[in-house]
Amino acid sequence: MHDSVPGAPHHSPEAAEIRALVNQLRRLVLTYKFGIDEVMTKISILRDEFRHMQNYNPVEHVSSRLKSLESIVAKCRRKGIPLTPEGVRDHMFDVAGVRVTCSFVSDIYKVRDMLMNQADLTVLEERDYIAHPKANGYKSLHLIVQVPVYLSDRVEHVIVEIQLRTIAMDFWASLEHKIYYKYARDVPRHLTDSLKLAADVASSLDSSMERIHDEVKAIAGAEEPVEQRDSLLTPEEMLRNFWSAAEVEGDALRATREG
Repeated sequence: MHDSVPGAPHHSPEAAEIRALVNQLRRLVLTYKFGIDEVMTKISILRDEFRHMQNYNPVEHVSSRLKSLESIVAKCRRKGIPLTPEGVRDHMFDVAGVRVTCSFVSDIYKVRDMLMNQADLTVLEERDYIAHPKANGYKSLHLIVQVPVYLSDRVEHVIVEIQLRTIAMDFWASLEHKIYYKYARDVPRHLTDSLKLAADVASSLDSSMERIHDEVKAIAGAEEPVEQRDSLLTPEEMLRNFWSAAEVEGDALRATREG
């Protein structure tokens, strides 16, 4: 091996090798994109089922993130990961990400449980930073899942990271990310102290809002209608309108015959 001899020239891949590797990595990134699509579809179905059948929506917002090919190459170089499809699959678990924002902490665990109960979705790892927050105050529930993607010639089992947060947790995490990026991770002490205090306030807000929500539910005796259903008729209203329209049409038809 040339690499074992000091001063020996390193092997440089041929142009054809480079093109082949780029095509393989592009195809790999595409499978991660399909993995995101699969998870997003699952969450969308659960969201719509809750909205229409249970008159409640535990999911406020869903977004996704896919690492670019350039970011994958940079991380492989930084972390010493082999720059091959196999190396990326085996050592990089944040290529594909889905973020689910919920109203309340209880909704996070509700969505988590529903996802874990799906037969074709395998949970490889769970990191509960809500029950066990990071030292800086970060809270979120992370799931590393594997989902099958059916391609034209094979089935790929794609790893996707799912982050579940409340609105307050997501707002705090977004602010923290911006601050750490601006200061290149060398954040002044007074700002890290302020962030920790803000995390405590956000946690208190989550607790207070859920307590109010539970009290309103107890008084109302049922879940409050979600905004998206405001313009929809209940099944009972639809049937009443159907029968009323039928009676009107029947009266009109009889009047025409008698006339």
